Amino acid sequence: MQKSSKHAVVTGGAGFIGAHLTEALIERGWDVDVIDTLISGKREHVHPKARFHEIDVRDADALLPLMIGADCVFHLAALPSVEQSIQYPKETHEVNCTGTLNVLHAAKEGGAKRLVYSASCAAYGDQESTPFHEGLAAKPLSPYALQKYIGEEYARMYAELHALPTVSLRYFNVYGPRQNPTGPYASVLGRFLVQKGEGKPLTITGDGEQTRDFTHVRDVVAANILAAESDQVGRGEVINIGSGRNVSINDLAALFGGPVVHIPARQEIRDALADNTRAREMLGWSPKVLFEDGVNELLREAGF
Repeated sequence: MQKSSKHAVVTGGAGFIGAHLTEALIERGWDVDVIDTLISGKREHVHPKARFHEIDVRDADALLPLMIGADCVFHLAALPSVEQSIQYPKETHEVNCTGTLNVLHAAKEGGAKRLVYSASCAAYGDQESTPFHEGLAAKPLSPYALQKYIGEEYARMYAELHALPTVSLRYFNVYGPRQNPTGPYASVLGRFLVQKGEGKPLTITGDGEQTRDFTHVRDVVAANILAAESDQVGRGEVINIGSGRNVSINDLAALFGGPVVHIPARQEIRDALADNTRAREMLGWSPKVLFEDGVNELLREAGF
C-alpha cells in the first residue's frame, strides 16, 4: 500500500466507533493501522484498505513498532461496560488502565505526534445539576467510570511530563449504525432494536425518567478528526463530545413504539447532559445529527 501524507493508528479499530473512524480517516487519505483483539470488534467491519493487527493493548511490546512516526494515535480500545467492570474489576482495569498506559508509552517511545483518547462521560457520575461541564469534579460511580477517568489523567500527565500532545474526548452515549445490538452489555438502543425485532416488550430499567445525551457516531468521528488536526489542543485537555440535548429512556421507547416493561434500576448516572461549549470553541465542532433522525435511520435499517 502506498504511504499517504498522514499515518494513524486506531486501537479498537474493529469496534463500533473505531471502525467508523477508520473508514472516515481512509476516505480523507490517511494511512491506517488498526489494532484490535476481536473480542467485541468484528473483522468484517475493518475497512479493507486498513492494515489489521490482532493485538491486545495489554501486550506492550507488540504496540511500539506500529506507533513509530504516527501522526496520530486514536485510542479507543476498552472494555466499555459498567456492569462488566463491577463483575470483573481486575480484568477491566488491566485493559482500560494498564492498556491505556501501554498505548501512551508506546506512542511516546515511537515518536507519535499526537494521541486522542476516547474518554467517557461516566467520569462525571451524579452531579447536582446539568449540563456537565469539564470543570466539574469527577465522581465515578463504577470501576469502568474510574478506569476511564484514570486514562484521562495518564493522558494529561504524558502531555506534561513527556511532551506527547494528547487530548481526551468525553463521549456521551454514542449510537449509530453497526452498533452491537446483542449481549449482556449492549446499549439501550441496541437492546430496544433486538426486542422490537423479536416482538418483545422494551425493557426499561427503573422508572425510565433517567435521561441521556445521545450522540451520533458520525458526530463523534468528526470530533476525533478535528482533535487530531486542531492546533488549539494537545496539552491534555478534556473535552465533552455530546449533543447538548438529553432524552429520557421513556421518550426513547416512545420513538420505537410498542409495549414496555420495567425492570429493577441499576447502578448508573441518573441524568447526563453535555455542555459542549469547549468542543465548539477549541475544535470548531458541533453536532449535526438530530436524535430523532438518527433513531429513524436505525429503525429503517432494521426494517421497521
